[in-house]
Amino acid sequence: MQKFLLAVDRLSTWLGQAFAWTIVVLTLMISWEVFSRYVLNSPHDWALNVQIMLYGALFMMAGAYTLSKNGHVRGDVLYGFFQPRTQAAIDLVLYIVFFLPGIVALTWAGWTYANESLAIREKTFSATPLPLYPFKFIIPLAGAMLLLQGLVEIVRCIGCLRAGAWPSREEDVEEVDVDKLKEMVHVKDDDIAALDAYVVAQDKPAGGAR
Repeated sequence: MQKFLLAVDRLSTWLGQAFAWTIVVLTLMISWEVFSRYVLNSPHDWALNVQIMLYGALFMMAGAYTLSKNGHVRGDVLYGFFQPRTQAAIDLVLYIVFFLPGIVALTWAGWTYANESLAIREKTFSATPLPLYPFKFIIPLAGAMLLLQGLVEIVRCIGCLRAGAWPSREEDVEEVDVDKLKEMVHVKDDDIAALDAYVVAQDKPAGGAR
């Protein structure tokens, strides 16, 4: 089972990293369009539509990737202080009550929406119309991947309830390790404390000043 969970993690990671390259494409496209518009005086009417579609694809396909890394923002500041079993119980309830109905509805509606767009060969409203239906099929694809990753997270919640610890997950980009960063720049805790004391002293008004 653990191999299957990690395999889904790797799939979500691969898709997320693949679609992340649209950032490079967007950067180059926007830079070229600015140059073309203001230097060459030759803007392209289709450029904005392409930028919106690329950004939309990036945004939607990042959902499963972020979920696989447990990177979505949590609104409960107390969550981190709970024991793993308590965290798993809360997550499991939220996945079943809110996540599954919402994502199933998104995937189903997105599939219907994309097929309707395909049936009429929908295009953008511009002087140079672009096919819009391929982009709309990203919606059910993103929903299906998010649903698959969500099911994996539900299995992880059940595993945590049984074992009392969270199962491992596929790792990717690591957060900044403050201790390693201190070692790299040769900074000690005593140096930081002394610097903090100096800053506080500088912030205090001179004696007798009002």
